[in-house]
Amino acid sequence: MDRLTDIALFLRVLDLGSISAAARNLGLSTAVASKRLQRLEHELGVRLLQRTTRQLHVTPEGAALAAQGRMLVEDLEALTSGLRQTGTEVTGALRVSTSSSFGRLFISPLLPEFLALHPGVQISIHFSDELIDLVSAGFDVAIRIGVLNDSRLVARQLATNQRVLCAAPTYLEQHGVPQTPADLEQHQCLVLVGSLGRQDVWRLTDRVGQETATRVKGQLESNLGETLRDAALAGLGIASHSTWHISDDLRSGKLLRVLPDYSIAESGIYAVMPQRRLVPPRVRTFIEFLVQKFADPGYWNHGLAASDTRPLPTH
Repeated sequence: MDRLTDIALFLRVLDLGSISAAARNLGLSTAVASKRLQRLEHELGVRLLQRTTRQLHVTPEGAALAAQGRMLVEDLEALTSGLRQTGTEVTGALRVSTSSSFGRLFISPLLPEFLALHPGVQISIHFSDELIDLVSAGFDVAIRIGVLNDSRLVARQLATNQRVLCAAPTYLEQHGVPQTPADLEQHQCLVLVGSLGRQDVWRLTDRVGQETATRVKGQLESNLGETLRDAALAGLGIASHSTWHISDDLRSGKLLRVLPDYSIAESGIYAVMPQRRLVPPRVRTFIEFLVQKFADPGYWNHGLAASDTRPLPTH
C-alpha cells in the first residue's frame, strides 16, 4: 500500500508541476513528500524525476510508470471509495483535454459551476486541436469532435456536430453565389488542416440523397478554426464551419449560408476517456454534468431561421 500511495504522490507531482504543490494538495509537508519520492525511486531502482533549481523533468522511466501506474492508482481509489460507500464524494485532480474553440466557448463557462458543486475537485484543462494520446499523456477526459477511431477510448456523445458552408455578404456580392457544388471550384475556399490532414474535399448531399465530392482551394488554410472564421468574416472566402462556432454570426447576418439546399454529413461531439475497469467518481460525475448541460442537442442553433441562412440572390 505504501508503494501505491507513493506512486499516487508521484502522479500528483506530474499533474500539478511541482513537489510543493503536490504536497499541499495532499496535506503533506514538502520534506515528507520529497522523502517519499526518494523512497519510491530507491525501491524501483530508477530515477523518476530530474530535479533542477527551477523545475522538474520526468525521465523516460517516470513517464512509463505514469502511463501504467495511473490506472492502478485510480482503480484502487475507485474501489476503496465504493467500499466506503462514498460514491457521491467527488474529489481529486481531474485532467481534461478539449479542442481549442469549442472548449473556450462551451466548456470553460461551465467550469465555475462544476467546481462550486464539487469543491474537492481540482481541474487542469488543456486546450489543443491536436489529437493527444490520452493514455500516455495522463488525461482523464477529452472533448472531441468528429469521427472517433481509437478503440482504447470509451465515448459518450454530448451533442451533434452540424456543419454548413458560409461566407460574408461582402464576398458573395463581389464573387457571386455558388449554385452547385461544382461552382466551388471557382471560388476562394478556406481550408482546415487538422489531425486528418488537409480537409480540402468537401462532400455535399442534395435533397434526394445524391452526394457530390468537390476538391476546393484558396489562398488561406489553417489548423485553427478561429482563423478560418476570422477570414470568412473578413470576406476572404467560403468556409465549412460547425454551427456551434458561427451561430451568432449567422443570426446577425455577418455570415450567410452558402448552398443551403445541400447538407454536410453530421458527426458528434463526445466526452471520451481511456477504458478502465473502474471509473473514478470525479470522472464519472464530470461527464454526467456535461451530458446534462448538453441535453438539448444543438442548442446553439436556436433562433436560426431560413432567413438567417439564405444567401444573397445571384447577380
